[in-house]
Amino acid sequence: MSHAAAPQTPAPPQDPASASADHPEGTLGLSQATALVVGGVVGTGIFLLPATLAKYGTISILAFALVTVGALAIAVIFGKLGARIPAAGGPYAYAREAFGEFPGFLNAWSFWITAWAGNAGIAVAWVGYVNYFLHWDSTPGRIAIALVGLWVPALINLSGVKNMGAFQLVTTILKFVPLMFVAIVGLFFIEKANFGPFNASGDSFLGALQVSAALVVFAYSGIEGAAVASEKVKDPERNVGRASIYGTLACAAVYMLSTIAVMGNVAHGELVDSSAPFSDALNNMFGGGVWGGIMAAMAIVSGIGALNGWTMLCAEMPYAAAKDGMFPKPFATVSKAGVPGFGILVATILTSVVVAVNYVWSEDAFETILLLATVTTVVPYMFSASAQLFWLVTRERPVSRAALAKDVTIAIVGFLFTLWMVYGAGSDAVLKSLIMLLLGIPVYIWVKASRGEYGPGGKEATYVEDVTIDMRT
Repeated sequence: MSHAAAPQTPAPPQDPASASADHPEGTLGLSQATALVVGGVVGTGIFLLPATLAKYGTISILAFALVTVGALAIAVIFGKLGARIPAAGGPYAYAREAFGEFPGFLNAWSFWITAWAGNAGIAVAWVGYVNYFLHWDSTPGRIAIALVGLWVPALINLSGVKNMGAFQLVTTILKFVPLMFVAIVGLFFIEKANFGPFNASGDSFLGALQVSAALVVFAYSGIEGAAVASEKVKDPERNVGRASIYGTLACAAVYMLSTIAVMGNVAHGELVDSSAPFSDALNNMFGGGVWGGIMAAMAIVSGIGALNGWTMLCAEMPYAAAKDGMFPKPFATVSKAGVPGFGILVATILTSVVVAVNYVWSEDAFETILLLATVTTVVPYMFSASAQLFWLVTRERPVSRAALAKDVTIAIVGFLFTLWMVYGAGSDAVLKSLIMLLLGIPVYIWVKASRGEYGPGGKEATYVEDVTIDMRT
């Protein structure tokens, strides 16, 4: 007769004070934490977004504004939660503290899927810009370029936090300053006739607004960067919130202004069919084909910087979950450089496989993966907003009525925003994302069993087994 092992209590989240001991490479200051947010959000997508949105008309600018409000609400929530729980893992830690270990696991699992699948999207777009110069259009050539784009950031991350942070700061500056130049200078060259109709989709006002907003929502994925890596952020109680808000505001500014500038400098009919809208805008502003090369170079820098930041995030949330016994143990291992090397390697390998499959079999299949990543992005956001709302309405600690009303309003806006994002992704993406989330349940069971937790308790399990034996007797 066997006996079930008594359940073990999972380790509590690590004391933030011990963070530096776990990561001897140092911590990220406010500027580097903000660069992590900006670098994760601003990838290669911004260079194609104006052309995609032009199909729906200038109503997409309104959609951009509405999505920006929701993204800022989520950033403020991350700041509040980061001050309350300055622990590694961000949304994972918030969900686990508020609702228990299984919701915490689902957040870590969902974010992990988002991170490496999203990296595949960045890599594919990055290949297109590299090929502006190389013209390696064969399948093996494109796969080779993509692998370089994935493994160079992986090696930088494996070398330590300081190197990763420095690279992130440099690439963020190199891509952000030129984008802001286009966004600001382009405003002086705008011609009203270029904007085209307000609603060019042929759909209703609400339909066009919803679809164009759905195209924008994934563009803000990454605003959780500082929260996820909070254990590596200096003074996380203050800087996680500041970095999240500053980074989101900076991205919102460059997104909104650059979209308006491009739409105002390229005729609507031309912009809809453009494969390089920023290059077309610069050519119309200053003339000369050299601008296409400049914009391609900017996109290359932008993409490699985004891959660098997301490679770190691919490992950070599983690392935090594994320390708490909520993810397979190897994800909790730390290399001599003070980074979760196993998580970095596994995520990069998975991303490499997805990219190769995309090029060998079907590029259309990859679009489905990207929509899946949009939905899985929302899950940690939704749980974070819910956690903030939970702590506010249960009044875990006393606050003034004015502060309570403000924070509750922001939490509700954030929660409703996440629901809108899920709806905008479409029913097919939601269904497939649900299946991906449910596939995490066997992993959770495996993790629980590896901790010696087989049921509600040893005595109860023994009693049931003994009853069975007695009946046979």
